[in-house]
Amino acid sequence: MQELSLNILDIAQNSVRAGADLIRILVDEQPADDTLTIVVEDNGCGMAPEQLEQVTDPFFTSRTTRKVGLGVPLFKMGAQMTGGSFQIESEPGKGTRVRAVFGYSHIDRMPLGDMCETMCSLVGCNPAIDFLYFHTYNGKGFCMDTREFRAVLGDVPLDTPDVIMFIRDYLRENIALLYGGASEDEKLS
Repeated sequence: MQELSLNILDIAQNSVRAGADLIRILVDEQPADDTLTIVVEDNGCGMAPEQLEQVTDPFFTSRTTRKVGLGVPLFKMGAQMTGGSFQIESEPGKGTRVRAVFGYSHIDRMPLGDMCETMCSLVGCNPAIDFLYFHTYNGKGFCMDTREFRAVLGDVPLDTPDVIMFIRDYLRENIALLYGGASEDEKLS
């Protein structure tokens, strides 16, 4: 995978297949500390200890559609190649937590990629699942919580095109503000 956002998409899709109805995604960029931390946590079915031991083996997968599972092993390798770390915790019936720390300025760190499109894909393809997306940069941050959108929208599904456009705009604006750019509203005034 060329971008970390695609790794996040893959890990979150594992959470979807595990029956999660709530998936938390954290992206914490701290250039001053030279770290980029990514956490994907779910409340899915979890894994037995034997499966947890094998999950970072590229020749192990629980899927029946293919014989290899490269998402988690590549994510782990990417973190470790930058001097970072990787940790996965899981408990049957309680869910799974994947945490990868990358050396922020390391030459081998893949770019973060387009988190806006990653989150829109996750929400649009899984409208019955709730997502919490936290993104911080240099101590500033924002949160997107689909449960808040549901409370406002009532019976309108999250995969409605106008809702996805709103989510996309919300994410793009807040990500731009994190990096010091002006929001669309500020550009107009």
